[in-house]
Amino acid sequence: MTILEARAVVTGSRTRRFLALAVICLAELLVVLDNTIVNVALPSIGVELRTSVSGLQWVVDAYTLTFAGLLLAFGNLGDRYGRRRVMVIGLIGVAVMSIAGANAESLGQVIAARAAMGVFAAAVFPATLALVINIFTDVRERALAIAAWTAMAGFAIAIGPMAGGWLLEHFSWHSVFWINVPIAVVAAAATLLLVPESRASVIGRMDLVGIAASITGITVLVWAIIEAPHHGWTSFVTVGAVAVSIAVLVGFVRWELRTEHPVLDLRLFRNRRFSLPALAIAIGYFSMFGFLFLITQYFQGVREYTPFEFGVASLPFAVSVAVGAPVATLLAQRIGTTPVIVFGLLLTGVGLYLGGQVAVDSSYLTDVLPSMVSMALGLAIVQGPATESVMASLPLDEAGAGSAVNDTTREIGGTLGVAVLGSIVASYYATTMSPLLDRIPAALMNDDEKGFARATVLSVLEIRKREIPPFLEQQRENLILTMKTTVLQGSHTASLVAAGAVVVCAVVVAIFMPWAPARTDSVMLAWRKKSESETGDED
Repeated sequence: MTILEARAVVTGSRTRRFLALAVICLAELLVVLDNTIVNVALPSIGVELRTSVSGLQWVVDAYTLTFAGLLLAFGNLGDRYGRRRVMVIGLIGVAVMSIAGANAESLGQVIAARAAMGVFAAAVFPATLALVINIFTDVRERALAIAAWTAMAGFAIAIGPMAGGWLLEHFSWHSVFWINVPIAVVAAAATLLLVPESRASVIGRMDLVGIAASITGITVLVWAIIEAPHHGWTSFVTVGAVAVSIAVLVGFVRWELRTEHPVLDLRLFRNRRFSLPALAIAIGYFSMFGFLFLITQYFQGVREYTPFEFGVASLPFAVSVAVGAPVATLLAQRIGTTPVIVFGLLLTGVGLYLGGQVAVDSSYLTDVLPSMVSMALGLAIVQGPATESVMASLPLDEAGAGSAVNDTTREIGGTLGVAVLGSIVASYYATTMSPLLDRIPAALMNDDEKGFARATVLSVLEIRKREIPPFLEQQRENLILTMKTTVLQGSHTASLVAAGAVVVCAVVVAIFMPWAPARTDSVMLAWRKKSESETGDED
């Protein structure tokens, strides 16, 4: 073979690798899109189905709960039976369940469809990153591929509100489910054509006990947090549910440490280049998902934007994530992962703090926009280098399981972000507004409308539409202003909680994670030898 022929083979192989990457990113787009596009539809779902904030939280968290709970299981199945095969099954499942969601007629049906979509999305997501790791064996190419993978999340955030807003301007909220179907079908067909299959060379038994315990513990904990405003934070139901979840999760940890083939290899967390970036990702997604849930209520409830206006207004947030992730990944290769992650966390904290200072009459350009861009850039700076560090710490045989661990930390963080921050706002809003709404005359609001107004600030969209006597106009305006002010005061507290979490995480990473840049191969080899040595000593 001549030099020119050899170069042609390499170029062709490289072209095929990047075509496969494009298909993988399309599959990732579908999964992330499901997490963002539904946020735009929440007000429409809430108004049509007359649901409370906790109901809207479940529309979001039903997807992320099943998604987070099954990532470890499907990561293991991908390693065992083939990552491409599992991903294609997941894509087809998402399409089918999206059709079910599009035809839903009640809140229960919407939540059930979202939960089922989360199950199949869990089959797709770990496979995407695991396939990237196995396709790109060159260190620099792999870093670029991971940067593209992380940037796709930002792109999905960008088109989610825009696409959802456009759909809601022209169709009903059911359309945010229909849009998944063609994307899933195209991605599945392209995967079969362009993405090579890969699987682990050595696999163990399926850890069914660990999977069941992880799903149960996480689900009960999130349910307790979401329903706490309704039952009371110190009620028997809330405290009992939290106690049960803690007991189950403690049992899960003990089981994983003892079983021969754990679904979550806790030895991975001994490696600080794995565990601390995973923690940073979890806290980053805790703040991002909580922020996105709150900003939906802000733009559509406080500023009374249309869904499409909301999509346009949130575009800078999404663009910042898409641009920042690949740049930060390449920068981390030059100066080290730790300083980049610490800076990103601190920048996220600044954005959250600024967001907590927003008032009803705040300017979008001078107050809201800097908060969004700061937080989005901070998140992007964290997730790109952190993901590269996590995956660089793993051998190829464990790519699926390791990717699942990485994705699980994201989704648990995001799920808790919606649950915790949403519940803080809901508790403050309901406690403050309930006695005020009791004194509102029936001519302004009936009992059903008062119930909806107690639940969410999004009810102002309905209050505006109602025809009332002219002498009640000023009282209605005063009521709407009070509702908006109250929800922003609750958001201020939630923002401070999130900002505190990311700052504490930044301090932990700065203290305990190595600052010196490390070569991927040497770090992984050293850690594996140490891990195997310790395992041998135990045996």
